[in-house]
Amino acid sequence: MPDYSIWMLEFAWVPDAPASSLIYGRHNMGTEKLPYCYTLLKGRGKTILLDCGVNYASHGKEFMDRFNVQNWFPPKDVLAEVGCTPEEITDVILTHAHFDHMGGLELFPNATFHIQQDELAAWVSIMALDRRFRWLLTATDTGDMLYAVQLARGGRMRGIDGNVDNLFPGIDVRVARDTHTAASQYVIIRNDGKTSSDDVYTYTGDLLYRHDNMHGGNLEDPVYLPVGLAFGSQTNLVFATHEILKTVGFDISRVLTPHEPGMTKLYPNRTTKNGHYLIEVALAEGQQSYV
Repeated sequence: MPDYSIWMLEFAWVPDAPASSLIYGRHNMGTEKLPYCYTLLKGRGKTILLDCGVNYASHGKEFMDRFNVQNWFPPKDVLAEVGCTPEEITDVILTHAHFDHMGGLELFPNATFHIQQDELAAWVSIMALDRRFRWLLTATDTGDMLYAVQLARGGRMRGIDGNVDNLFPGIDVRVARDTHTAASQYVIIRNDGKTSSDDVYTYTGDLLYRHDNMHGGNLEDPVYLPVGLAFGSQTNLVFATHEILKTVGFDISRVLTPHEPGMTKLYPNRTTKNGHYLIEVALAEGQQSYV
């Protein structure tokens, strides 16, 4: 049986994201719906969230309005769909520091947060640059950075130094430097707890937006197409895509891509009363199904 139950939980969406922001080079090809979601892991005595969404307040509201984020609901409503509360979250692994992945820090009062230390340091350095460099902060809320530093001071924001095995039992993190951001990380879940696991899932954060990033729409002769919005190297993103696929034996269904609506075609799911999708990727022994 799996060690962790895994649920992908949509909490908002953008109805009109430019296709070129999702797949590099797809200019003048219209817009697509972009779901926003985080992923919940429950098992081994832990309740872990992968990324923590955004808070529709203060600077977060400004970013959500700017990017036309719609149908946002707070974690207390989203997590309730799987019988959980924000207060129960013990840990949050942050893939990177953009507003829609790290903007919900204040909403999880008992959680300890884990981020690559170079990711946090890079954004603080960028904040200190001349105003003419402000494009670099297009998707980064400086208010989140300030709050993250406060959490670090209190011991609730912990920096990860590169690749780490068993950050939690059966959960590894891998850093992908100079890609979507300075030090984005992805999360490998060995859901049988074995070192050489036969039950691996990998959560990508924004290193991948769509399945097309992994095959270019051609399953017979796949080509890697990086995400369109990147603050680092597209070349590095291509190599990171290959490394991610290697972790799951090139089984795309085991790549958990939070901005890909097609995930609903791969696993049991339902639509919540708020109109969001809830995807049940795995169910640990003795835990309740919510689909």
